[in-house]
Amino acid sequence: MAEPSYEELKAQLEELKKQSPAKRTGALEFRVGEKGGVSVYGLGRFPVTLYYEQWIRLLDVSADLRTFLEETSPPASSNSRNPSPGCYFPRSACWLASARSPCGVEITTSGRRIAL
Repeated sequence: MAEPSYEELKAQLEELKKQSPAKRTGALEFRVGEKGGVSVYGLGRFPVTLYYEQWIRLLDVSADLRTFLEETSPPASSNSRNPSPGCYFPRSACWLASARSPCGVEITTSGRRIAL
């Protein structure tokens, strides 16, 4: 069997591009893994995977989760990486933590408590 020419390969590539939807469209995609975990793709760099019972449990408290996120979210004007001065933790670690220190994070090390 002879190898396809450059033009034939280019035509095949164009045909394949038409058949498959473009990646990174912003749409969420759901997949079931070999072990039964349900993964959601499209939220970030990595998929979010939970088992069926975990998804049901999370969906059951979705109103509470939404309320919690709205109450604890940082102001829109804050920096998304470091919401308060002197904070070296990513936002995910800060704004979900308690509000005892400026960024809400406290570290305990060797019996000393360090508030950042």
